[in-house]
Amino acid sequence: MKKRSSYGGLQKNIRGLKTPGIEVWENQYPGNRFVVHIDIPEFTCICPKTGLPDFAALNIEYCPAKSCIELKSLKEYLIFFRDVGIFHEHFVNKMMDDFVKACRPRWARITGRFNPRGGITTTVSREYGAQKK
Repeated sequence: MKKRSSYGGLQKNIRGLKTPGIEVWENQYPGNRFVVHIDIPEFTCICPKTGLPDFAALNIEYCPAKSCIELKSLKEYLIFFRDVGIFHEHFVNKMMDDFVKACRPRWARITGRFNPRGGITTTVSREYGAQKK
């Protein structure tokens, strides 16, 4: 018999969560293929079960098309999650959805390496588009 999770209903509204907008600026080299690497060593959110803080290092890599991400708005977007109870897997997926909506990159990868909780480190990655060199 399958054991029922006590997490039921905690994440129903994640996809519809109203997050701050991520701003962009016009890429002056849209014909060039280059990769932007963004490292965020101090991301925080909340465990939806315990209410305790979760800490992570985020890595964003993307190949811009017409737009590049504006970093101040990205910081504001990430700060929003400090008080949000969210599973690690849901955060990475939500962030990718919002990131792609903002800048429509040729390709992107977002990786979250969440610090150990109960002796377990969680790393979640998601890719968008096809990486062409």
